Amino acid sequence: MRRFNLKLIFSILGLLLTINGLAMLLALPFSIYYGEDWRPIVYAAAITIFAGVPVWLILNKSVDRELKRRDGYIVVAMGWVTMSFFGALPYLISGVIPDLTNAFFETMSGYTTTGASVLTDIEAVPKGILVWRSLTQWIGGMGIIVLAVAILPILGIGGMQLFVAEAPGISPDKLKPRIKDTAKRLWLIYVGLTGLEAILLMFGGMGFFDALNHSLTTMATGGFSPRNTSIAYYSSPYIQYVITIFMILAGTSFTLTYFMLKRQFHKVFTNEEFVTYLFFLIAATLLMTGFVHQASNQSLELSFRETLFQVVSIVTTTGFVSEDYTSWTPLITMAFFALMFIGGSAGSTAGGIKVVRHIILFKNSFLEMKRQLHPSAVIPVRLNKKAINQDITFNVLAFIIIYFLIFALGSIVMAWVGLDFESALGSVATSLGNIGPGIGSVGPVDNFAHVPNIGKWVLSLMMLLGRLELFTVLILFTPYFWKQN
Repeated sequence: MRRFNLKLIFSILGLLLTINGLAMLLALPFSIYYGEDWRPIVYAAAITIFAGVPVWLILNKSVDRELKRRDGYIVVAMGWVTMSFFGALPYLISGVIPDLTNAFFETMSGYTTTGASVLTDIEAVPKGILVWRSLTQWIGGMGIIVLAVAILPILGIGGMQLFVAEAPGISPDKLKPRIKDTAKRLWLIYVGLTGLEAILLMFGGMGFFDALNHSLTTMATGGFSPRNTSIAYYSSPYIQYVITIFMILAGTSFTLTYFMLKRQFHKVFTNEEFVTYLFFLIAATLLMTGFVHQASNQSLELSFRETLFQVVSIVTTTGFVSEDYTSWTPLITMAFFALMFIGGSAGSTAGGIKVVRHIILFKNSFLEMKRQLHPSAVIPVRLNKKAINQDITFNVLAFIIIYFLIFALGSIVMAWVGLDFESALGSVATSLGNIGPGIGSVGPVDNFAHVPNIGKWVLSLMMLLGRLELFTVLILFTPYFWKQN
């Protein structure tokens, strides 16, 4: 009995590289239009495509089409790392980011939709490279793996194993019986909302280039902006409110967005995670608006708008910046730091722990007290009025424990490489949660250029762990994963 289907694994990786290279060419028209040197994008795309196509086509001819769960985990983990190395080529060839460490960090930050950057003057970067930078987040937002899931069945390869390994949240909620149809519907919603946001931003006076980039990175909950000061560059309440709405949508399960579009609103507003998600955003915004208003001496509307924008940006792990929240008060700074451990909804493009895991954690903790009084009673955790399998509860508890252990260990390592305590905590929290801005020297008005190289590799690993929900990567480091059954 074989352990792994290596031919199929490398064939899929070749396909992913081919898609990745073709996606680079989407940035080419912008380089040509703005009169920039277009050769770096063409060279990078050519190298990526020529690396992917032969592997895909040669191995695909004689490959065994059966994709096991273990194969899926290897494809996902290797896929993100491989794409990040090749996705760094436009930065390296153009000289925008001349060294591999920084280029890889920027690219991994893009694909994992983290939004942490090493660029000190974003507006000086060629427009074509900026579009590619935004595209890395847009591709990573829904997952190029899920895109491949829609294609693989056509090639005779089932994609369910990939979807289980890559889809954010506890488990994928299939909209249709066939996974290919699910992936297509997710992408149609994703593309449609991206286009709609771009149009609305242009109505608000934002130019096409900026509107396109911001809509690409909003729906990905990524936060890359073509402006040095992010959304703070615009003094438009309309733009802030539009982006806020789309950040909330991006942080909502795409399954629920599908139900909204089908006008099945009862399925949306009876969903416990969605109700909790909205309630938390409203409650946190109202509570913190008072503190911000008092600390900043701004008008009440401005304090509310800035607070709403930043709360939504952090909770959905988008990472756009409209104001330096670390400049208000230490209490507000710590409140925003705490928000980094919330996360959006399962099944969204958001990172973080996810709201549903918090719900299950608190419900199980409360029921544990009941179980102490009634030790013989069977009291299951319920979500949306349905009893949850105990395995899921154990998975959630293990995830949260491991999440904070990795956070603690990562913070120690980042302090060891030279960051101060506050910056070490902030850099790991924002990387593991795929958020972008942190606290300390990696706050909303700073970047990661000063982080030592070894620290950037550590944070890149944190981004990957966070984006792939910990277990997908960690399982590869366990001995029993590699043992033959």
